[in-house]
Amino acid sequence: MGKEMLFPDYIFESSWEVCNKVGGIYTVLSTRANTLQKVMKDHVIFIGPDCWGADRDCPYFTEDDSLFGDWRKQALSENLKVRTGRWNVPGSPIAILVDFKQYYDRKNEIYTRLWELYQVDSLHAYGDYDEASMFSYAAAKVVESFYKNNISGEQKVIYHGNEWMTGLGLLYIKHTLPQIATIFTTHATSIGRSIAGNNKPLYDYLFAYNGDQMAEELNVQSKHSIEKQTARFVDCFTTVSDITARECAELLDKPVDVVLPNGFENDIVPSGAVFTRKRKAARQRLLAVANALTGSNLGDDTLIVSTSGRYEFRNKGVDVYIEAMNRLLREKSLKKSIVAFIEVPGWVGEPRQDLTERLDSGRQYDTPLEVPEITHWLNNMSHDSVLGMLKHLDMHNDKDDKVKLVFLPCYLTGNDGIINLSYYDIVLGNDLCIYPSYYEPWGYTPLESIAFKVPCITTDLAGFGLWANTEKGGNSEIQDGVKVIHRTDYNYSEVADQIKETVAAYSNFTEAEVKEARSNAEKLSKKALWSNFIKYYYQAYDFALNSAQKRMQINNDKIN
Repeated sequence: MGKEMLFPDYIFESSWEVCNKVGGIYTVLSTRANTLQKVMKDHVIFIGPDCWGADRDCPYFTEDDSLFGDWRKQALSENLKVRTGRWNVPGSPIAILVDFKQYYDRKNEIYTRLWELYQVDSLHAYGDYDEASMFSYAAAKVVESFYKNNISGEQKVIYHGNEWMTGLGLLYIKHTLPQIATIFTTHATSIGRSIAGNNKPLYDYLFAYNGDQMAEELNVQSKHSIEKQTARFVDCFTTVSDITARECAELLDKPVDVVLPNGFENDIVPSGAVFTRKRKAARQRLLAVANALTGSNLGDDTLIVSTSGRYEFRNKGVDVYIEAMNRLLREKSLKKSIVAFIEVPGWVGEPRQDLTERLDSGRQYDTPLEVPEITHWLNNMSHDSVLGMLKHLDMHNDKDDKVKLVFLPCYLTGNDGIINLSYYDIVLGNDLCIYPSYYEPWGYTPLESIAFKVPCITTDLAGFGLWANTEKGGNSEIQDGVKVIHRTDYNYSEVADQIKETVAAYSNFTEAEVKEARSNAEKLSKKALWSNFIKYYYQAYDFALNSAQKRMQINNDKIN
């Protein structure tokens, strides 16, 4: 931290994913919390949405009425409905959950003021814009109230918001409490994600895209507007990788001030005999499910591979993953059977009763179930992208197929009705994980994979893939723990071929070569621990606090 660097006395950090497990940002914040808590000792306070209401307990949050009792009474008198407690993650940081529903009645007034002060266009809002914005406003009101009642004017304070959903609150704080330093982190730009998700080439034409024009064309004007104006007006604008930094400069017309790569804590990774036992249990369960579905007899020498993440069919590379598995069916150098899982949550209906009955029986079956590619029924089986592509490619897990593909369309929380193990208890059972993303600002899934000693395949369009290449000092290969495939707007077929060839080659690795690749994967993951990456946050804190101090000095000079 160097003596010359400014450091905050308090940090407030808000996100829609505080105590609300939705995606990768939950992992970013919850794993970093322990590192900050050790340094800040309850002076880092996370603010999240109270999505649960009075009648349901949040499984990620333990309420504690002894925290800030006097302030909670004051907050209630200000019509702030909050719950104070601890986030159930390592470090047990303080968390405040805020109910934001009462602000819907004032949203037009709030949006009008936002336009007057910062020219944020909320006219085209739809979907989750209102929900996110009202939460953001409520979170900022929490910061304002807490600051005025509990913090002295000499103390250095930071308000850090994640994603466009916190932009309104950041701008509110910037206007009402200019002495608080503001940091905005975009983990992915809304317009970049939209361009990629709409099958438009993002990277070759990045220099030519006009963000405002594309936002209008793709109907994301309001999200783009709040993101762009927040980036412009906060004290420190950040993102998570160099690839997304280029995107911000082109599409938001604002270069980032600091890049904050996503770190990791490996305390979720078991060791020794526990790791061995859990890996064996995961493999047994995965193979049992695949065998019951397909009527096969896949043994422990089967190569288990998977992809996982949000259900963004093209952006996460699910399409090219399926294509690669289809090509593996005809790969003559493949020496092992493969079962390939797709672990992305779809519009899931219920666990398959026929599959459950087979699993419970403990018997071996030699005939497949109907639709032997999926573990749970979907609410709309005929309009699912994964099932549609499998049908198009005529992939039906036939008995003689060396490659079986199984779609697990639910969150792996441990009680899905079929696997009944959590994601972290499943991922360590894989031999390879494959994440051939087209749009991936960072990429937590490959980082988690290698932390569990599972080599992975990713691309250089993912921030993590670029980082892995940088650490290698060249192109990282599967024996290094991570195979980074070069991906562009147009080389889909080459990517599928490289995945196919890498999996086939790995299937022929000797026991010693597998051991080396697994060891290298684990070693690389340790370079991404928060103890190595937290320094970038310290740089951002210093940048933001210096910016706020200069602003206050200018304001004081004007007054005097």
